[in-house]
Amino acid sequence: QVQLVESGGGLVQAGGSLRLSCAASGRTFSSYTMGWFRQAPGKEREFVGGRRWTDGNTYYADSVKGRFTISRDIAKNTVYLQMNSLKPEDTAVYYCAVRREPRVPVAPSEYNYWGQGTQVTVSS
Repeated sequence: QVQLVESGGGLVQAGGSLRLSCAASGRTFSSYTMGWFRQAPGKEREFVGGRRWTDGNTYYADSVKGRFTISRDIAKNTVYLQMNSLKPEDTAVYYCAVRREPRVPVAPSEYNYWGQGTQVTVSS
């Protein structure tokens, strides 16, 4: 079992930055592939980015590429999502999730464990 807890969400103006955290307990991120997702009101949950545990490679959705970065603190068993140059369309609840297999799929159904989500609101 893995428990995930996101934090770091909030209200920020367009062009600003936020860093989300996803802390894991029960197992370490070193043996799981993890993904960040977001869900805006009335929309489906969408893939934002992911990190493959086998080689540390990261992957991003085109909509956030160049603005968002995933990193990891092994000692704290925490993964971060650094979000820069935020836009109003980035407003959503952000979730972290993990899966045991090394591939980084974009479908939420491919992930086994989820956090509770953290709200990010970007004002124009």
